[in-house]
Amino acid sequence: MGHSTADREEKIVSLFRQGDALAMDVLYADYAPYLTGVCARYISDDDTLKDVLQESFIKIFTQMGTFEYRGQGSLRAWMSRIVVNESLQSLRRQKRDQAMMLDTDPPDTADEEPNTAELSREEMGMLLRKLPDGYRAVLNLYVIEGWSHQEIARQLGIKPDSSASQLHRAKTMMARLIRNYKTNKL
Repeated sequence: MGHSTADREEKIVSLFRQGDALAMDVLYADYAPYLTGVCARYISDDDTLKDVLQESFIKIFTQMGTFEYRGQGSLRAWMSRIVVNESLQSLRRQKRDQAMMLDTDPPDTADEEPNTAELSREEMGMLLRKLPDGYRAVLNLYVIEGWSHQEIARQLGIKPDSSASQLHRAKTMMARLIRNYKTNKL
């Protein structure tokens, strides 16, 4: 392409501001794979993932007029935040409809950090999607988004202690999933 990411982002924003009919197609083509990956960190069900992604793109397209370009990566970060928020909203709706799936066994006492060596991004994503929704959401918000347990608790409607407990259980379960995956892969 020959364009830097910043040039590409500015071009897309410019196309939207000009009312260019191709703006949505260009944005979707450039960012759909990345935003699908962001969404898949939170949503495991493929049909729900497609719904959340569709709602996210609708929000992105309709709110593009409010977006302020602030340099390289700002468009991607803004869209990622929309996808994360839509994913969390979907999880909250699901929680209202049914109790969030939680492992009722007491957490393992060993603090086991998942050994991710030799696993591809695709393999990690596949294993992450096997975690229960609550665990996956807390793990992503804490580890990837850098949120505190207080912030996670507010967003998910749980107690901060529950967030910490779910994080511990998520790490333990993820370590077990990784270990089993590597064993079966050999």
